[in-house]
Amino acid sequence: MAVFKVACMLVMCMVVVAPYAEAAISCGTVVGDLSPCLSYLRSGGTVPGGCCNGIKSLNGAAKTTPDRQTACQCLKTLAGSMQGLNFAVASALPRKCGVNIPYQISPTIDCTR
Repeated sequence: MAVFKVACMLVMCMVVVAPYAEAAISCGTVVGDLSPCLSYLRSGGTVPGGCCNGIKSLNGAAKTTPDRQTACQCLKTLAGSMQGLNFAVASALPRKCGVNIPYQISPTIDCTR
């Protein structure tokens, strides 16, 4: 009986911890969702509708801490490898699309928090 209780506790722990252990979101998802935003992030102007749809989709998909950390790291890596991005425009983009995020978008963001 004691072995059964221990086994049940282990299963319960795995169920509780599993959503936090691994991100379900991928860099491919991040890139796919935000690719309509690229021209806007370089030159500003009017936010394309597809861009806001992507922002909202990504925000909806990144619900767990590992998902948000993965999305953050993907964005940080992409932003560092692309020339001509306007970070002031990028920082205002979620708000313009009606999405609230609790951090400032910047190339130096700490994705582990």
